[in-house]
Amino acid sequence: MARDSGGRRDPHGTGLTPVDPARPVAPYVGGKRNLARRLIALIEATPHTTYIEPFVGMGGVFLRRRSRPACEIINDLSGDVANLFRCMRAHPDALVAAVEMQLQTRSDFDRHQRQDPTLLTDIQRAARFLYLQKVAFGGMVTGREFGMSRDRPSRFRPSQVRETVRAAAARLDGVIIEQLPWSDCIARYDRAGALFYLDPPYFGCEASYGADLFGRDQFAAMADQLGRLKGRFILSLNDRPEVREIFAAFDIEATDTHYGLAPGRARPAREVIITGGG
Repeated sequence: MARDSGGRRDPHGTGLTPVDPARPVAPYVGGKRNLARRLIALIEATPHTTYIEPFVGMGGVFLRRRSRPACEIINDLSGDVANLFRCMRAHPDALVAAVEMQLQTRSDFDRHQRQDPTLLTDIQRAARFLYLQKVAFGGMVTGREFGMSRDRPSRFRPSQVRETVRAAAARLDGVIIEQLPWSDCIARYDRAGALFYLDPPYFGCEASYGADLFGRDQFAAMADQLGRLKGRFILSLNDRPEVREIFAAFDIEATDTHYGLAPGRARPAREVIITGGG
């Protein structure tokens, strides 16, 4: 069994350095909590010197990983997502202070919904986005609804925000944060030794993350670009005949999972893990 320079174990001999994982700071539609362990095991078993996520979202896979290569890049075209990660890394205490002043009330939720985030400071924008994602039902981004329960504590607990933001800030040390279209991100960082994990919107749910961020026609463009990749990739999507047809040139493995926004109400589902590259 190989070890890193600090004497810690590297179980796959991939040259990765162990790192303390963190939790996503808020829910996010399409989060990979149920598949994260399997995806992370596949990532860690794939030798790579650079790791890139073109659709980082709330970091459901990225933050939960337990090892890292020398270079890591996270990317999301969403201005709210990119700004949140930048503020968590550079100004975690200021972000926590701004979020801790909020209350989970319907009036506050509605007020934040009406705000134009582009008119806020970076910290205010990050605090607004984090608050909305914590409070919104199911971590929805478009069509958010106020989340509440008659039998559980509030979804929004400032003490938990402080803990998760600080852990995420520590994990983001040295990470490159981009806000590029996914195709530009791949083109910029593709090389031998690169590993991309892609978690695009589900097929049929392309508008769930905001208008004009991703269109259904981009799946075919993605398959074409991945077919010319110098590095390697891991792609997760919902199991649809259209997905299997578009990505038929690569290795496709089905996996069982479940979807559900409320505890005890999850329904069985199937996703595919698609792999390939140079």
